[in-house]
Amino acid sequence: MVQKKFITIYETLRKDILEEKLVYGTQIPSENELVEQYQASRETVRKALNLLVRDGMIQKIRGKGSIVIYQGLTEFPFSDLISFSEVQKGLGLEHETEVEVLERITASEVPNVKEALEISSNTWLWHLVRTRKINGQVKIIDEDYLIEALVPNITKRIARQSLYAYIEQDLNLVISYSNKSITFESFGALEYQIFGDYVVPYTATVRGIVHFEDTTKFQYNISRHLATDFKFNDFSRRR
Repeated sequence: MVQKKFITIYETLRKDILEEKLVYGTQIPSENELVEQYQASRETVRKALNLLVRDGMIQKIRGKGSIVIYQGLTEFPFSDLISFSEVQKGLGLEHETEVEVLERITASEVPNVKEALEISSNTWLWHLVRTRKINGQVKIIDEDYLIEALVPNITKRIARQSLYAYIEQDLNLVISYSNKSITFESFGALEYQIFGDYVVPYTATVRGIVHFEDTTKFQYNISRHLATDFKFNDFSRRR
């Protein structure tokens, strides 16, 4: 059976990205260039590019073409970039969010976040800590740092309900994708205080940088899950 041309284009570009011939942050050939290179229709090229978008390899940016967003196997892209409230509604579980901390700080106070978001030391951030209860028991501690200029006027009510609903419905911004990494870490003081004593005092700690549709970084998230209750899937894309 002859392989469809869009699969050939997809597999060739995917291989170039995996082998770092096309590296993170670079622009891949334009649709016009790919049409000419592969003697293919524009529809065929778009099918191939859409597969790369689905796989978390590239991000399409209006007016700029397609940018490589894949960062290698040291990062773990998880499926379903959705809010906690969306997850729990889908599962039909009794859930509750408590806001433990909501404050404004400067990026100079959190050098690792400053570096991850690539911002200046005097950039104002929201620092947010929320606990997630499922059926009355705390299962997750979410800690977020958001650039205030991009996501203004956060309140405890907004944080308790859904940040992503506020960002998308009230601010009319498009949350697109996230790069995440996972480590398994022993409890610290915060975890003992909130989770209590556990036979297996470890968290699956997921750190992520979340981007808008134009690839702008706006959120650094640290999500601490009880290790015994944690599982993950593959790729994360909201749009």
